[in-house]
Amino acid sequence: MRPFVYERPTSVSAAIAMASRVDAVRVPPTGADTQFIAGGTNLADYMKLGVARPDRLLDLNTLAEPALRQIRINDDTIRFGALVRMGEAADNDDVRRRCPALADSLKFAASGQLRNMASLGGNVLQRTRCEYFREISWPCNKREPGSGCAAMEGSNRQHAVLGTSNACIATYHGDFAQALVALDATVEIEGPRGRRTLAFAKLHKRPGDTPDIETDLAADELITAIEVRLERWSSRSRYLKIRDRESYAFALASAAVALDMDGETVRSARIALGGVATVPWRAREAEDALQGKVLDEAAAQEAAEAAFADARPREHNAFKIPLGKRTLVRALLETRDMKG
Repeated sequence: MRPFVYERPTSVSAAIAMASRVDAVRVPPTGADTQFIAGGTNLADYMKLGVARPDRLLDLNTLAEPALRQIRINDDTIRFGALVRMGEAADNDDVRRRCPALADSLKFAASGQLRNMASLGGNVLQRTRCEYFREISWPCNKREPGSGCAAMEGSNRQHAVLGTSNACIATYHGDFAQALVALDATVEIEGPRGRRTLAFAKLHKRPGDTPDIETDLAADELITAIEVRLERWSSRSRYLKIRDRESYAFALASAAVALDMDGETVRSARIALGGVATVPWRAREAEDALQGKVLDEAAAQEAAEAAFADARPREHNAFKIPLGKRTLVRALLETRDMKG
């Protein structure tokens, strides 16, 4: 690991001022000299591997604002401070009751020890676990723009089939983000240019020709809160994760589903897919396919076909398409059978 300066700002405004730079809007946070750290469960790993090379780390755990560590729930919303730990949110009885998909997406992620360390704000910004990205001897457009993508013709079993480009096929490996994108969450962001609210679905960027630009954040901006509106479908929601082993493994395919039902008919569906895409993936074509239909296995299968219509497999990951379809069908039918 390279030497770095470690500092502990005591407020959001101080942290932003310390990270502020003239060209911040043109520099992705992952490439900035100064970077923020909270739980450190992702960034610390990549610093050890030489993938991340910040000169200065700003530890956010000393920020004084209480709201950053609070979960606030009222009749209309669940609001998570960005420094709330994954384990705390997963174990919150009101979160589990009011919006099961959120709690499940956190419960099935990582290990208990990591969930107790990782912050929600950091979790949604975690970087890919693509082995060609993690191993700096391989060419990787996400790590070094213009160098190429070794995964294209390499071992790509874990890689994405949705949202890929000719420059990158790395999978977004998070779980919580799938539930957030399905439930139309928003994020609050603070920086030297002020505070802004962004639809969570717009936070992550598909790779396109610039896979090194992973999010809409500037280098001197912080996520301070994540908010989910409680709607008619919130309590009838679930997150299904399929993986190689039952614990401490990333998804091969996953689905976050929320349903508003009129008897057996779908009034409205919210669907996001994980383990198969380059970003948290909202499956709107699948949602449209279910609108106004009786949700039986045939309708669920039709939605699954729509969700993967544009999938682009590589040599070793083509199995993710049928697996992803089966995962979505199962998630839809299990969510249908929940009490709304």
